Parts: sequence; structure tokens; C-alpha cells
Amino acid sequence: MYAAIVFLPLLGSAIAGLFGRFIGARVSELVTTVLLFVSAALSCYAFYDVCFLGHGQTVRIAQWITSGDFEADWALHVDSLTAVMLVVVTGVSSLVHLYSVGYMHEDPGRPRFFSYLSLFTFAMLMLVTSDNFLQMFFGWEGVGLASYLLIGFWYERPSANAAAMKAFVVNRVGDFGFMLGIFAVFFIFGTLDFDSVFHAAPHFVGKTFHFGSWNVDILTTICILLFIGAMGKSAQIGLHTWLPDAMEGPTPVSALIHAATMVTAGVFLVCRCSPLFQLSPTALAFVTFIGATTAFFAASVGLFQNDIKRVIAYSTCSQLGYMFAAAGVSAYGAAMFHLFTHAFFKALLFLAAGSVITAMHHEQDMRKMGGLWRQIPFTWAMMLIGNLALTGFGIPFLHIGAAGFFSKDAIIDADFAGRTGMDHYAFILTAIAALMTSFYSWRQFLMTFHGRYRGADADEHEYYSSSHTEEALPVHHKHEPLPLSAVHESPLSMLAPLAVLAVGALFAGAIFDEYFIGAHSAAFWHGAIAAIAGNGLKPMPSEFPAWVELTPVVLTAIGFLIAFYYYILHPALPAKMAARRGLLYLFLYNKWYFDELYNFLFVRPALWLGRVLWKVGDGRVIDGLGPDGISARVLDATRGAIRLQSGYVYQYAFVMIVGVVALATWFIWTGAIR
Repeated sequence: MYAAIVFLPLLGSAIAGLFGRFIGARVSELVTTVLLFVSAALSCYAFYDVCFLGHGQTVRIAQWITSGDFEADWALHVDSLTAVMLVVVTGVSSLVHLYSVGYMHEDPGRPRFFSYLSLFTFAMLMLVTSDNFLQMFFGWEGVGLASYLLIGFWYERPSANAAAMKAFVVNRVGDFGFMLGIFAVFFIFGTLDFDSVFHAAPHFVGKTFHFGSWNVDILTTICILLFIGAMGKSAQIGLHTWLPDAMEGPTPVSALIHAATMVTAGVFLVCRCSPLFQLSPTALAFVTFIGATTAFFAASVGLFQNDIKRVIAYSTCSQLGYMFAAAGVSAYGAAMFHLFTHAFFKALLFLAAGSVITAMHHEQDMRKMGGLWRQIPFTWAMMLIGNLALTGFGIPFLHIGAAGFFSKDAIIDADFAGRTGMDHYAFILTAIAALMTSFYSWRQFLMTFHGRYRGADADEHEYYSSSHTEEALPVHHKHEPLPLSAVHESPLSMLAPLAVLAVGALFAGAIFDEYFIGAHSAAFWHGAIAAIAGNGLKPMPSEFPAWVELTPVVLTAIGFLIAFYYYILHPALPAKMAARRGLLYLFLYNKWYFDELYNFLFVRPALWLGRVLWKVGDGRVIDGLGPDGISARVLDATRGAIRLQSGYVYQYAFVMIVGVVALATWFIWTGAIR
């Protein structure tokens, strides 16, 4: 069964990729989608069998690498942590496949697209079922490759190619840290097998190794190196710049990347390696700091973005920060709980955004929208549900609310329950991030669906003037405005997955709260998290001060009221504020200037070095001394010598006389000198 879950997507990818031209786009869609739904159905059964009945197991596929004492088998390790990821990955992926049938129906490259989607799913399944670090690295690089192919799927667009390369390069930075961590694990433990490493880890607590002039803690170094890999894949601050640009791919790709596959790999890695992280308070503090800072940073950047997909992209970055903040305070169950619920509402938000984009004939700028709820009421309802889940709408003490209310608030509570200064830092930043999340989410919703339609109803001056929009629209977006009458609801193949995801976004939190973090969590996880001697997973505290329980809800309500005030009651105010171009606005709108900073520190020096090596190294030195230098002079001399071979006797006699005179002159001259 587990082999079928993993390899059915690979089979679908191979059929669509190799035979798509022969079987056609429709058959390619059908084959890949059906195989994904079969895999998802088997994953649901595995989830019940493993998490509730405790039937976890390891399925050995084949012997992979044997070198001396080192062995690495190809095996599928299935425990509660894996089972949760199987449901998330195959569930979202199957719905994305179905959605793509409608979204991509006009694209001639559909077989290739569906092949890439299934390949992406297979790589992620290999990652989450891995039995050792080397096998995990295979899946880790597989999702990197698939993301490159999907982000750059529309390769005729320069922006898509640039985004694909950016994602690939930035992730290589994180992957370098991950590789160093794997090397360190093998060097210290002599194996890459998860169980062997985790059982041996307690014996290395407090032990150090000499690096330069420092004595460095072994486990802390390993954990931080592994976490650097997680930072790249999960787009944490510093290595986050690729994720917002990944929206250049088709919208179903964004949903798959942001909800179920690539970006969740980092969180999964930290939770899988929780037995190591639990032994290093320094590494946990570092994870907490990065996670909380990312949650705050990405939420602040999302406040003033105008591309409907870019807002959701920064939301993903922020929510991943929440998950790492939970893992950093050892609330691994809360981290996985939020990963689980986040998959539902983030996929819902992205696919609903795709429905809006389709209705608007591929327009993504929210400043060209407004008043769409009458034209696309079902998409409006789906986006509303996604926003309620993302912002954590719920009623404290009664335990009633959308999915995010249970999982995100649990993370804020876990941060408050911590005893260190870093835990308190995480509590403050994640609480503030909840306020900003509410504002940018409802801002997006209100700008898209409510207010006046800012399309064909406005004249040319009104449409592009910064007095009626937050800033003047870019020149390349100034195409013919779309009449409101042309906006229509998406086809059923796109709407049906939204309905399924909406159910999860509403009820997944309430249904699984007790199992992920509540009284039944220890039995649910079966030691899959922090499973080291005497340090198993403990249920989260159930009692917190009333003000702690109320803080996220109150801040969320404030965020909604601010958005309502600015974008419904006084819609001209945002444009006036943007027109002032204040320092804070520019700082946030330009994403804390990370791209500009990296351009200054890395891109420009790399381009300068490239020009020097090209113009000086290659042009002047290599070509100057080689083809354009010594070689060229030899050719010149050869051409001159060839001219002497004319075939006329008198020319040969003349050359001989010149030679004799030259020799005689040389002998006379040298003899005279002596």
C-alpha cells in the first residue's frame, strides 16, 4: 500500500511526460489525476491505520548504497508524522490536479504541466517517507528540481525564467547547509539512519569539537546546519526572497508549493529531527528567533502588496514562521497541527485567487478589481472561508472557530508558556503578526470583492491616477480594462476542489485539536515526535490567563476594523497615504529592501567579477595571448612564408643569393669581433 502511495504519482508523471504527445492532453490529465486520487484515498486509510490504530511500519524497497560499513537502504518509514504528511501532500495535490483541468484547459503544454505536477508530488512523498538522511536529501533535491520546472513552466516569459532561477539558486544556499549537516551527522554517528542517530544522540550532549580557535557544541552545530536547509526550503527570513516570486508559475503550482509540498519540507525536517533539536537549547532558541521574526517580517510586507497572489505568498511565509516558532519552543505537535490546517486554507486561498484571476481574464492587480462578489458569489464565499481560517476567527473559551483559530492560537499560547526570553519574544511578535495578518487578509478581500469596480467603469485618467489607487499602475499593466459584465464564475472542475478545501478550512481544527495537541496527542503521535529517552511529546497546557486567550482574537478584530475603515468607509485614504510615500510605507512596500540589499551585496559583485573574467581574463589574457596573440602572429608568418613559394626560378635564385650574403655577412662580422 505504501509503495503504491509513493510511486503512483511517479507512474502518472512518466505516462504524461513520455507519452503525452501520443495519448493527448485529455488522457494525460485523466491518468495523472486519477492516480493522484487513488494515492490520496490510500493515504487517508494509512492516516487512520497509523495514527489511530498504531500500525506504523518500515517498508524496505531495495538495497541502495553499500560502501564498507556504510549502508543506506531505499525504505519507506511510516509513522504518525509521515501519515499526516501523506494526507496533506496527496490530498492537496489531487485537488490541485482536478483544479488544473479547468484552469489550464487552454494551455497547449498540459501533458508537460501534469507530468511536472505529479513529479513534484512524488518527490515530496519520497521526502516525507524517507528512512534516512540520504534518502531525504533525494526527495529534498527532487522538490527543488520540480519547483524550478513548474515556476518556469511558462518559459517564454522572462519573469518566469528569472523567478525559477532565483528559487533554484536561493535554495542551493540552504541546501549547502543541509549537506554540511548530513556530512556532520555521518562523521559523528557513522550512520545516516534516523533511528540509529536519534538513539545515539543523547550520548553526545555537551560534547564539543575543535573548529578554528573555538570549541563548538556538536549537536548544536548539526541542528543549526540542518535548520539552514529548512530555512531555504521553507523561505525563512534571509532565504525567503524566492517564495513571493514563485507566483510567476501557474496558480495551481502556487497552491501546491505553498500549501502541501516544498515549503512544508523545512517544518517536517525540524519535527522529524526533534530528538536532536530537543538536546540543544541553543538550536531551539535559534529556530524560535528565526520563526518569530519571519512571522512578523512577512506579515508586515503583506500589508501593502497589490498583487492578489503576492499577498497570499507573503502570508505563507509568515505562517511558516509561526510553525517554526512553535517547533522552537518544543511544541512540535502545534507546529504540525498548523501545517495540517494551513494546507487546507492556504490551498483554498490560492485556488480561490486563481478563480478570481480566471474570472478577470488573468488580471492579478487588486487595484483593477472591486465589487466582484455579485459576479462570482461562490468564489467570494470560498475566499471568505479561507480568510476566516487564516485570520483565526473563533470564540475563545467556547472552542468554536475556523481551523486557524485552533492551530495558530495554540502556537501563540505555546510561545507564552515558554520560560525563556526568546519564548517571550516569539509571543510578542506572533501576536503582532496576528494583527497584521488580519489587516492584509481583509484588505485583500475587500479590495477584490467589495467597493466599486475599478475597471471599465472608470475613465482612463481615473483608472490609472494615484489619487484613486494606492499608486500609479505599472505601464505593462495598462491594457484595456475589463467590463464588469465580462467577469464570470469559473468552471465546475475549478469550483469543486474549493468546496472540499473549504470544509477542511472550517472544521479540521475542531475535529483534530484533541489529537494533535490535546489530551489524545501522546497516543496519536506514538512517539514520532521528540522520541528520545524520557522526552516524549506532552500535551499542551489547557489553561492560560484569559488575556492570553483573548489577545489574538482582539488583535484580529482590530485588524479587520482597520481594513474596513480604510477600504470600505474611506476608500480614498489609502491612496492619499501612499501618495505621501512615507519612509515606513516605502520600507514595507519594498519588502524591507532585501532584494536591493542582495543585489548590492551579491548580484552586482558577481556581475562585476563576471565582466572582469570575460573582458580581461578571457578577452585580453586568454584570447590576447592565444588566438589573438601568439597564434595570430604564427599565422601571419606562415602566410608570409607561403608567398615565397611562387614556383619561379628567378625568385628562388634571389632568395638563395640573399641567404648567402646574409651568411657571409654573419661570418665576417663574427670573425671581426673575435
